[in-house]
Formats: sequence, C-alpha cells, structure tokens
Amino acid sequence: MGGCSPLFVLAVVLIGIPFGINGAKLAYDYYKYSCPNLETIVKREMPSIFLTDATAPAAFLRLMFHDCQVQGCDASILLDSDNSKHKPETVSSKNFAIRKRETIGYIKSILENECPGKVSCADIIALAAKESVSFSGGPHIQIPLGRKDSTTSSYQQADASLPPQGIKVHELIHTFASKGMNLEVSIAIIGAHTLGVGHCMNIASRLYDPQPNGHMHYGYEAFLRLKCPTRVPLSNFTFVPNDITPTIFDNQYYRDVLMGKGLFTIDSSISTDPRTAPIVRHFAIDQNYFFQVFSSAFVKLSSTNVLTKGKGEVRKKCSHININ
Repeated sequence: MGGCSPLFVLAVVLIGIPFGINGAKLAYDYYKYSCPNLETIVKREMPSIFLTDATAPAAFLRLMFHDCQVQGCDASILLDSDNSKHKPETVSSKNFAIRKRETIGYIKSILENECPGKVSCADIIALAAKESVSFSGGPHIQIPLGRKDSTTSSYQQADASLPPQGIKVHELIHTFASKGMNLEVSIAIIGAHTLGVGHCMNIASRLYDPQPNGHMHYGYEAFLRLKCPTRVPLSNFTFVPNDITPTIFDNQYYRDVLMGKGLFTIDSSISTDPRTAPIVRHFAIDQNYFFQVFSSAFVKLSSTNVLTKGKGEVRKKCSHININ
C-alpha cells in the first residue's frame, strides 16, 4: 500500500531540527538522550494490543484527534476528575465511547520503569496513534516529540471545541483552517474515518428526521435503517462500520462516499460540495497521494498548540496531575 513519500524523506532530513508550530518547539530526536528506547518500547507493546482488539487502532486514532481538538495535544483527555466541581473532558457527550485511555496509562507505566519522569502522556498518545495507522496498512509517519501534559481538563471546552456530528463543510473548513490547515489537508484528516465504526445514536437523525439526506445511495440508506431501526437507538452501543474495510487504513472511505455510502452527514457533503469533491475524487483514485497528504496532516494536527518547555508537566500517572 504505497511506497515512501517525500514526507518520509523530509522527516529524515529534519531529524534534530526543532519543529515549531505556534511557537512550540518539538524535535524528532527529543528523547535521544533522556529516553532513547521510547519508540522501540511503544512499537513492541502495540502489536499485542492490536491483535487482541481489532478495533484498537481506530480507538487510538480517535483518542488523539479528540485530545488535540480541545486544548491541543496535551493528554487533557486522560485526566480524571479530582473533585466534583471540575468535570473532565470525558464527561462531554461528544466524547461518547472514547476508549483506550487506560492502555495509554499502561504504556506510561512501562516507560516510567525505563526512564522515570521523562516521557509525557501526550507524546504516548501521538505515538500510539501513528503506530495504529501503520499497523492497519497506512503510512509510516515520523512525528516530532516533546509535548508536555496539561494540568487542566474541561468538559465545557470539549463541548465547545469538538465538531458536532452534523457539521457542515464550511464549518469543517473553518475548524481546520484555525489550526493552519488548508483545504486538502483538512479533507485528508477526515479520511481517518476509514478506520472504525459510527454509533447509531450519531446517525439516527440523518435517517429519521424529515430533511434531505444528501448524497446517499438508496440501498445504503436501507442498510443503515436495518442496522439502526429506531429514531432512538435500542442501545447506545449499536454501530455501523465507517466503510467496508473498517480495520484497514486505506482510501476505501473516499470510494464509498463517492458512491453515496457516507455514514455521517459530512461524509456525504464533502463528496458533492464543489470545493471538496475534486479532492475526494483524487484521494479515491490515488491511495499513495492520500497517504502522503494524510501524513502531513497528522504531523500538523499533532504538533499544533502543544505545551512545551516551561508549560505543562510530565505526569507520573496519565489520569492525574502531579502532586508537588
């Protein structure tokens, strides 16, 4: 599934050079001396997790996106509430069914034995997500490291920052433009829908509210109604695959949406909107090109608005801030 893209060559050239976005300084060799075996340890631990749970790669990828979308990639999504007055991001309904937080904590415990107090939970989330992409057949992405962990987590901020399930194309463009992403990169990020599933509670309004469903194949709509037979789902855990290869990172998502088989409203919309449809068609035809643009998008998203140096901390336990 695709050879080396120019991005990979660029990553090699940039090793050791600070990577700055919005004033943040990350580096590809950040842990060269403080924890040189970091990536080797993560690569060693991840396959057993993936082999025991085929849905794990999608879960790790979603975990990173939901973390980065709120306060930047700072592991705020991993914090549990320390008191009743401050509810964490996980309380937000938009973080429904977020998973694998405890697995990040498990990997953190291994790294604490290897190099205590050195590796942030935020960097572990990013590394787990990139391993998820490559294990599932996607590109091998090199990412700069050096993120610090947040000491705050707010469900109100998650409510305000995470995109709604019915997001429109112009809202999508604005959301990612605020992070310095152009249109093509934004549509590549949406391609992460190639992994995982969508819950009926998030698509029922498309099927049962009296409004046009956009570009949806009639057979696919019938299939969705069979899977999600009621306006109010019988269970919060009924779901439908995002595309026909939900455990493989490929460009099938774009092929599906062009055929009217987009699970979410935004999936259907990007296939018909004149601003985004040409990009969708390009990605559907050329998987190598999609991988290249997605790699760039992944690095950009995971490196924007991060905490570095004197800001934030390296948590000892990912679910709680450090107690001095």
